[in-house]
Amino acid sequence: MKKILLFVTLSAALVSCKKEQESEAVATDQEKVVQTEALTQPAETPEATEATETPDAEAEETQKIEVKENTSKTPTVSYAKFGAPLAVTNVLSKEQMLQKYAKLKKGDTIQVKFRSKIGSVCKKKGCWMKMDLASGKESFIRFKDYGFFVPLNADGSTAIVSGKAFIDVVSVDELKHYEKDAGKSQAEIDKITEPKITYAFTADGVLIEE
Repeated sequence: MKKILLFVTLSAALVSCKKEQESEAVATDQEKVVQTEALTQPAETPEATEATETPDAEAEETQKIEVKENTSKTPTVSYAKFGAPLAVTNVLSKEQMLQKYAKLKKGDTIQVKFRSKIGSVCKKKGCWMKMDLASGKESFIRFKDYGFFVPLNADGSTAIVSGKAFIDVVSVDELKHYEKDAGKSQAEIDKITEPKITYAFTADGVLIEE
């Protein structure tokens, strides 16, 4: 009887040990599976970094291209030259020129350059012209020593003149003579009855935009 009980007890112990070994084996296999998955799983961080950097780089490159495409060059202006050569620097506008004239009194002269439109030209020889100033005023331009003339059809062109500006008082006879040269009618000429203070200018060089 004791032998039977001893056999049963040993058998139960063996079964229990076998189950514990199988449980430990299963647990070990599960840990291996987890470790294998962790090793085979792709890294996400580099891809995320690359995905966020690429659009910014492309946007920056596009912006640079747009700036280059929007850059425009200053157009070159061609001039016809009359009289002495002159540089297109320190040239006053018609408004600035009128301010200069306002500070002059009879007998004063200043050496200056200014740019404006030609209002009218002598239609006989081109020996004088009138250039617009601000506020409806104009400057009467004659050429130094009658050494050169401008084209008869220069009316409306933009010009730069270089020379001496001064205040002049033009007599009635001179005014009538200039209006006749400009092609004005006799009725308009007869309206001139008194001398006129003018913004005079003796030009030694003229540039007319072509």
